[in-house]
Amino acid sequence: MTPDTDRSADEELSRRIVDLIARGEARSRSELAAALGLAPSTVSLRVQSLIDAGIVDERGEGTSRGGRRPRLLGIDENSGVVLTVDLGGGHARIGAHSLSGELRETRSIPVVLADGPEATLDAVCRVFDELGRDTTIRAIGISLPGPVDIATGTVTQPSRMPGWPGFRVAEHVRQRYGVTVAVDNDANLAALGEHRAQFGATGHSITVKAGTAIGSGIIVDGHIHRGATGAAGDITHTRIDGSGDIPCSCGNTGCLETVASGASLVRQMRERGRTDVATTVDVLALARDAEPEATTIVRTAGTHLGQALSGVVNFFNPHAVFLTGSMSASEPFIAAVRSRVYEACHPLATQQLRIEAAQTRADAILYGAARWALDNLELPTA
Repeated sequence: MTPDTDRSADEELSRRIVDLIARGEARSRSELAAALGLAPSTVSLRVQSLIDAGIVDERGEGTSRGGRRPRLLGIDENSGVVLTVDLGGGHARIGAHSLSGELRETRSIPVVLADGPEATLDAVCRVFDELGRDTTIRAIGISLPGPVDIATGTVTQPSRMPGWPGFRVAEHVRQRYGVTVAVDNDANLAALGEHRAQFGATGHSITVKAGTAIGSGIIVDGHIHRGATGAAGDITHTRIDGSGDIPCSCGNTGCLETVASGASLVRQMRERGRTDVATTVDVLALARDAEPEATTIVRTAGTHLGQALSGVVNFFNPHAVFLTGSMSASEPFIAAVRSRVYEACHPLATQQLRIEAAQTRADAILYGAARWALDNLELPTA
């Protein structure tokens, strides 16, 4: 191995230790060694470096199992914060997290992405300054509503984001704070946030963000799977049978987004004469009140999404499909997704499959941004 490879492996081990302690899956050096399958001496060296860095602390003694009582470990909650932001079309949701990833505080501010990256990020950073005023900012995670080149921290080929393509978001923010800045798109981070909350750093899942638009992220062995060009998980433009020839923003017709997104539900209701419907929330409110047309199109949207997911589930065989975004609050929508997937997939692929609303709900992206920042945080290696 080269020195760089050794350091990368050591940092990954440090992150696994922090994650296991933060999730409560290991509370002592011996439990860490057992969970990681490593020699106790190797784990002890890494733990000590994390203690010296002020990330992990010792907090009393555990129960003896025949020898010396183990020293219990925890994340030092006073060692700093991770700041995150979920940038949307008209607002930014901003979070402050402990080094365990726990969300401590949130703020929301209006933003206009069309104002350009510098104006938008400056508004976000003013909130970062407030949240990080009395502590140490350890890392920053940023979610963008478009394809992201994670190597450069730039958004690529976004829609409705004039001035953003090629702008180095990570570098711009890093210059201001001098800490790790990790950037990714919202669907990937929603997937990472929900998966880590449910499974930790193992297992496979798909998270679908179903709101005004539709996006999804894929997690393999606890890590984001991006594919060769970063397009993995893009079910938005899957062709749906029986969808008609409705034009899609991608230039094709009959894509999933044209029949199952929140925007498409609004369009369908307005085509039926419901001019009082302006948002996805309006449609879902009508469906909750058992309005027949709204309930029908919500269930149909769920069936279309289930159709698109069934091929993915058969091929990928995940442990779970999680649904987030505004439409995940609709039980008829989730029931229709579940019904179609179970009907269309091989029984072996659905034998242990969970299809459910995300537990992290509206904060899935913030949790994912914090985990992504922590995954990229430079940690002590020896």
